[in-house]
Order: sequence, then C-alpha cells, then structure tokens
Amino acid sequence: MAALGSSVPTKSGIKSKLCSLFTEPSRRPKISTHKTSRKGSNFVSSFSPTTSNAKTASKEPRFDVQSQNPLHEFLHKSCRSGNFTCEEALRYFDHMIHMRPSPPMSSFILLLGALSKKKHYRDVIFLCYRMRLIGLSNIFSLGILLNCYCSVHRIRDGFAVLGSLLRRGFSLNTVTVTSLIKGLCTEDNIGKAALLFRKMPVLGCRPNVITYGTLITGLCRTGHTSAALKLLEEMVKGNIESPFTCKPNIVCYSSLIDGLCKDGLIERANEVFLQMKERGISPDVVVYSSLIHGFCCSEKWEEGRNMFIEMVDQGVQPNVVTFNTLIRTLCNVGKMEQAYEVLQFMIERGEDPDSFTYNTLINGYCLAGRIDDARGLFVSMASKGCEHDACSYNVLMDAYCKTKRIDEAICLYREMICKGVRPTVVTCNTLLLGLFLEGRVGVARKFFGEMQDHELEPDSRTYNVYVNGLCKNGCLSEAMNVFLGLSKVKPNLQIYNSLIDGFCKAGNLESAWKMFNRLPHDGLEPTVVTYSMMINGLCKEGQLEKANDMLLEMDEKGCPPNVVTFNTLMRGFYHKNEMTKVIELLHNMADRKLLPDESTMTMVVDLLSKDEKYMNLLPTFPSQGRQEDDVRSVNC
Repeated sequence: MAALGSSVPTKSGIKSKLCSLFTEPSRRPKISTHKTSRKGSNFVSSFSPTTSNAKTASKEPRFDVQSQNPLHEFLHKSCRSGNFTCEEALRYFDHMIHMRPSPPMSSFILLLGALSKKKHYRDVIFLCYRMRLIGLSNIFSLGILLNCYCSVHRIRDGFAVLGSLLRRGFSLNTVTVTSLIKGLCTEDNIGKAALLFRKMPVLGCRPNVITYGTLITGLCRTGHTSAALKLLEEMVKGNIESPFTCKPNIVCYSSLIDGLCKDGLIERANEVFLQMKERGISPDVVVYSSLIHGFCCSEKWEEGRNMFIEMVDQGVQPNVVTFNTLIRTLCNVGKMEQAYEVLQFMIERGEDPDSFTYNTLINGYCLAGRIDDARGLFVSMASKGCEHDACSYNVLMDAYCKTKRIDEAICLYREMICKGVRPTVVTCNTLLLGLFLEGRVGVARKFFGEMQDHELEPDSRTYNVYVNGLCKNGCLSEAMNVFLGLSKVKPNLQIYNSLIDGFCKAGNLESAWKMFNRLPHDGLEPTVVTYSMMINGLCKEGQLEKANDMLLEMDEKGCPPNVVTFNTLMRGFYHKNEMTKVIELLHNMADRKLLPDESTMTMVVDLLSKDEKYMNLLPTFPSQGRQEDDVRSVNC
C-alpha cells in the first residue's frame, strides 16, 4: 500500500499538524492538574508529563477510601476482576461524584478503566463528560476517553482529545497511538492509519505487537492483504524506515490468514499457516476455522476435512463457526448424511447448534428434495433449545412453494405469526410467488395488502413478483395500475419485461410498443430478453418484416441475439411457409457460432419433413464440445 511507504516528517511538524487539524476549540476538554495514581487503566501510562506544571500540581483533598468499605471493595476487587455490571458501576459513580470530600482521581480512573475494558465505551464517554463539568478530568481520564472515542467510530473526537494533550506538553506513547490507529481502521480510513503508523518513530513511539496486529487486521478487513503480508514480513525482519523487529502473535497471523482465505488465496494462507507453526505459535480455533472455510469455498473438500481432523488431534476445540462451515459445505454438495453426522458430532462435543446450523441443514434437505426430512428437523429445533427465526420459516416455505404445496406454506406462515416471529420481505415474496404459480390471484392480492399490517415495505423484488404474477394470470390492467402507482420503488427492467411479455401474449402490441419505447424514460435499455419478447409478439401478429428489422436493430444497438431470438423468428417464418428465410437465419446462427438447442432441432426436423431437399442447404454448426484446434462439426 502506498501509504505504508510514505515519507516521514519531523516530530515538531507532526505535533503542530495534529493540533491544528483535529482540535475543535468548542470541544477541548479541560484538564485538571491534580496528581493521580497510575493504577486502574491501560491508559494510566499512556502519557508522561514533560512540563513543570505537572510537577507542581495541587494536592487533592485527603480521602480515606478504605473507610468506605462497599466502595473500596467495589473499586479494588470488582473493578480489578471485572466482576460487576454496568448498572453497579454507574450507581457507584453517582455516589462518588457527590461525596465530600471527593474521592481521589485514581478511584475514578479505576472505575472508568474497568468499564472501558468491558467495552461500555459510550457510558465511559458520558461519565467523562460529567467529570469535566466539575473539573475532575486529568490526563489519565482523557487517555481513557480517547480510546473510547476511537472504539465507537468517533475518531475526530479522539484526535480533539489528542490535540488538547499535545498543546499542554504531554508526550505520546505506543498505547495512545495504537488506539488512534484502531479508530482509523474501524472507520476504514486505512490510508491515514498506515501514515500514522509510519510517523510513530518521529513521535517518539515504537510500534509493539498490538500496534502491528491492529494495522494488519485493518488492512485485511479492507482488502489490502498484500500490504498486510509485507507488514508481517517487516515485523520479523525490519526495514530501512522501521528498523525495529517484533515477534508476531496469534492475532497477526489469524487476521492475515482470514484475509487471505476471504480473498480466495487459500494456498498463500496455508503457507502463512505453516510459517506460523514453524515459529512456535500454536493455531487457535479462529485460524483453523478460517482455513477450513477457505478450503471449502475453494471446493477443496479433502483439505478442509484434513484440517478439521488436525484441529481435533491438536486438542483445539471446534466452535460453532467451524461446525457450521463444515455443515454448509456438505449441504452445498448434497452430502446430507455426512452433514447430519457432523451435527451429531457437534452435539457430542458439547457445542450447541445455533439457528444458523439448523437453517443450513433444513435448506440442504430442501435442495436435495427431502422436504419431509427438512420439516422433521424444523419441528425438532425447539425441543433442542433452538428457537425458530424468520429464516427457518422462509427456507421451508420456499421449498413448499416450489413444489406447489402452497397450503402447507400458508399454514407455516400462520404458525409464524402466532408464535410472534416477525415475517420479512423475503417471506412475503416467497408466498406471493407460490400463490401466483398456483393461480391463486385473489389470495395473493389480499396477502400483498396485508404486508403493511406487519410494517413491511415492498421492495423491487416484491413488485417484480407481483406485477409478473398479475401479467401471467391475465390481470394486465391491474398490473399496469400497479406499475403507474410506483413511487418509492423505481421501475426496473424485470417489471417492464413482465408487462411487455404480457401485452405481447395478449395480442396488445400497441401497449407493448408503448412500454418498449418508454424504457429510456427510466434510464433503462432493452436486453436480449426484451427484444425476444417483442419479436415473439410481432411474429404472432404476422408482422414478420418488423420482427426481422428488430433483429437487425439488436446488432446496431450492441445487443446480439441469442438462440431463443433466432428460434422465435424462425418459427414465425416457418408458420408463414417462408422456408428460405428459415435457412437464411440458420446460416446467420452458424456464422455467429451459436449452438442449436432442442427447439432449433425440432424445427429443423419439421422443415425436413416437408421436403428433404433442404438437407443440402443446412449449415454446419460447431460441435458443442470442440476445442479451438478441433475441426469436428455436426450437421443439423
């Protein structure tokens, strides 16, 4: 990545730049000059005073925290162990802030640091605000505040705090800069994160393994895996710009392996995995799960299986993600018995399947045509402590609709509503499609109206299904009214094609032409499907010359016809007994190297049944399986 190799400015120039760019005067926090204990937070050592003001800070009021037994126990036992709730911490904070004399700042730092470690970042930000209102902030609370801002995607506020600290003469350290890099990575501002990383030596900071791990994770998450690989190599060997070396940890390797797997670079990921083991770092469940997922996505089932076996042999407990990856892979290739065996093994190992596990298996059974098995697993979910979600119902309803078991799909929908599972737009689209396939237009119409009762807004897919269903069931006027009433959803090509096809099949070419000519109005261009529909309509009305002109127009508009287009037009000429045109179109197909399909062959057989003299006039088509250097051909 270009940012990783940027030139490095001077230390004083960087400080000045940070102050001017990221400090907003209205948001500058006031800093107390009270001394404070260095215990209770990762950020206690984040800043070191460099001016004499810190040495001459006023003394705090005398306060014996040990005399406050519940508070002392909470701060020094619960906060240090993390064994407390956010509500307890907020209650003790309210108590502390109203105490007279006020507890020492170290007590507040201990509480804020403990809350921050438990990731209650927004609560910490609010508490720091309350503290600043009564002048209780100091460099350590601001250090914690900076980290919290970076953790909740408020990086500008984090830099504002940094600017305030720099102006008061406090120097940075690795922990602080790592927090800023983390914040920039979280906001996908990876260029600035890499630039700040390169400036660390000038700022008097030295990146540690956490800094490297943070940036590597950010690079991989944003698709810059090649830069992450270089950074890992730099950690181990160093370079001219950064002569420091640092032993990578499990976080660095797991982030990099996961990123490489997601980019489809499974072989490179495996190399990093072997390198990791050579350096004495034991892979954890995250690393193994990433590799198993990568092998499975690359259709390297055997390697994925071997990795799982190695994982178990090494004593690494597979988690639900690992098992789900294996189950999904087996379901995708139709190996349902093996997928179910993995589920059983998962339960035996003490890992509870989640709804994703069951939904994957249910979908696998449906894809394999084993809908009753899918239903049985669906029913068993609740008894195994796993509640149905909308996806569970959607998968099974889709299978029922596709196999024309629409009444069972409707019963499942009613069960879903009764159990308080909120349907999704996918639920509605699935049922609408099933109802229209069965010709139950009235029920579909009613169901479409009920969507708003569940606060569901129809999406473009919903309107595609609804308009297409109305057209295919002869309700063209109603479909046109729905189209004209579209406001929140812009008409797409699928909706246009449904209406054009409906009008053509109904013999209403005038309306079909109007829809065809209206396409540019919505910024759309006809595809080969659209043209084929219009050609079909023209052929049915006997307007063969117009249909042929449209075929020529397709080439002019950069939309080459396909075999369906040719079959449609040839069938039209065949019915008009214009066999010469049929032969001409067959030669046109052959010149374009379009392979005839079953419909083409049927029509040629019909042609020859009329007169065998056409046999010698037929073109030669390339064999479907020929290579570039193969001269084999097949005659129609």
